[in-house]
Amino acid sequence: MKALMFGWEFPPHILGGLGTASFGLTKGMVENGDLDITFVIPKPWGDEPKDFAQIIGANTTPVAWRDVDWDHVQSRIGHVMDPQLYYNLRDHIYGDFNYMNTNDLGCIEFSGRYPDNLLEEINNYSVVAGVIARTVDFDVIHSHDWLTYPAGIHAKQVTGKPFVIHVHATDFDRSRGNVNPTVFAIEKDGMNHADHIITVSDLTRRTVIEKYGISPDKVTTVHNAVEPLSQELLDVTVPPKHEKVVTFLGRITMQKGPEYFVEAAAQVLQKVHNVQFVMAGGGDMMEKMIRLAARRGISERFHFAGFLKGKEVYEMLKASDVYIMPSVSEPFGISPLEAMQMGVPSIISKQSGCAEILDNVIKVDYWDINAMADAIYSIITYPAMYNELREHGLKEVDGIRWVKAGKKVIDIYKSLMH
Repeated sequence: MKALMFGWEFPPHILGGLGTASFGLTKGMVENGDLDITFVIPKPWGDEPKDFAQIIGANTTPVAWRDVDWDHVQSRIGHVMDPQLYYNLRDHIYGDFNYMNTNDLGCIEFSGRYPDNLLEEINNYSVVAGVIARTVDFDVIHSHDWLTYPAGIHAKQVTGKPFVIHVHATDFDRSRGNVNPTVFAIEKDGMNHADHIITVSDLTRRTVIEKYGISPDKVTTVHNAVEPLSQELLDVTVPPKHEKVVTFLGRITMQKGPEYFVEAAAQVLQKVHNVQFVMAGGGDMMEKMIRLAARRGISERFHFAGFLKGKEVYEMLKASDVYIMPSVSEPFGISPLEAMQMGVPSIISKQSGCAEILDNVIKVDYWDINAMADAIYSIITYPAMYNELREHGLKEVDGIRWVKAGKKVIDIYKSLMH
């Protein structure tokens, strides 16, 4: 079986949980055997893992004919793609796109991020998808999150192949209900065109059914998971510390509930003083959180670590005594699982998808600052509680593997093909 996947991120260059989930699921699916995956992203950098998926960059796919020799193609994009694939793709340009802003290879440039002209990039990505769908051999189309739904729809229209969308989040999650009508329309269009919809939690499944009017028969939950950590990550070293460390790690945005973390920290610090609170990540609410910590008089006990990636994430977790995810609406939330893998007791909001599958964590309502503060205080004060959450959490997360999630997705593919 062969799958054509459209995504927006792929490790090691990730900006959030979407890239981590796309990588884990893809690898887990291939580990089940008898599956080839072509994974399309806007802009590969050349250091993406290639042992279980063929990576194609939208920015290296020609949409306008250019008469260029092999050596030039090799020098320009050989570090990310086989030049022969460039020529194969060039043979399937289906329209005159010379009016678009293309480069010397006839390709459209992409930022590889979430730029101000994101909607333009989404549209350009769907144009590129038409060339790829006409070139690559595949049995099923799989689009990850709303940014790639138009590309998947185009591929389906070109080939008639079964189309699956993977809902990692909806705009209801990202906006606390203040939905962007343009984004909602793209999401709804993807759901209507899809032959089947995969959601990362029952929480998200209910949103898809109730807010987008989709038939329940068309929507299946496949919970996210984690990959076993390498010994290198398990053995990361951190400087000795003399205080407890409580960590928030994620985008500092409205969806993630950072203000509840700051307020809970202020309550804890009224009882104990040998605690450092760390907010790691970036986002549009960072300045607001810095000011809030100052107003609460806890700035000297509060550290903003900025965006962490790769090994830095695990160094931060290794140094932590408590991990907390106070999300207002979290479709799943992989980071608590990663914290548990490092032996860090975790506190999560009841409004998160991972709460559906985790038992050895403390669950609180995101708005219940008192309960959040009590949970933090208990973990850092009572060794027995810390050790129990740590040990049972390690055992629990060891059984939550991407290969199992991958098997469920493959079964969905097979049902559509039959």
